[in-house]
Amino acid sequence: MALLGLVLALAAIAIAQWWHGGSLLTLLDGPAFLIVVGGTLGAVILQTPRQYLLQAFAQLGWVLNPPAWDLAQQSERLKRWALFARQQGLLALEEAAEGEEDPFTHQGLTMLVDGVSVEQMRQLLEADIDISQERNEHAARVFESMGGYSPTIGIIGAVLGLIQAMFHLEDPAALGAGIAVAFVATIYGVGFANLVYLPLANRLRAFHYHYGLYQEMTLEGLLAIAHGENGLQLERRLRVYLKGE
Repeated sequence: MALLGLVLALAAIAIAQWWHGGSLLTLLDGPAFLIVVGGTLGAVILQTPRQYLLQAFAQLGWVLNPPAWDLAQQSERLKRWALFARQQGLLALEEAAEGEEDPFTHQGLTMLVDGVSVEQMRQLLEADIDISQERNEHAARVFESMGGYSPTIGIIGAVLGLIQAMFHLEDPAALGAGIAVAFVATIYGVGFANLVYLPLANRLRAFHYHYGLYQEMTLEGLLAIAHGENGLQLERRLRVYLKGE
């Protein structure tokens, strides 16, 4: 769906340009692309600490290959663990903890096995959720910042293009062509901001929100297991998180 959205947006612009009788080649300009993309990246690299920058670009893969945080599947696993713990005790969850790939779930199961108190377990895992959400928000802000810088840098590119065009005042044809090319940088700046950078930031935020929901549901389930609740009680607790799934 992400790729479809981008293709649809670009196709709409290309078709509109063609419909008005313009050439699509007029929208292609290497120097303008270099100014806008290079300038935007440079500004973001300047403002963003290295670890957040690397995290943001690492999460780009989520756009085409979203992480598998399946709430319904996690709910079923929590109910199985609750039944298993009631039958054989919390220590029996050690094998499940060792084989768990999700760091948050692994940490919670390990606390259950280690006999950490329910209150301490809640405090530690809630702090983990808050820190995880804050770190993920930094990744989204990277692309949000790019969406803020890109239009302004596009204007810089346009001004530079106009400066070059002014050298051809004696040649109206060359002057007109130079002015037309200069405004391509503005199109790139606004286009990249509104068709790429800001949608990326909001898409990552949607993933972060979903993972936060996944963590909160997991926390509620693990606390219910610690309290010794049965499968029906646990299902009532988790049902609210599954609405809309």
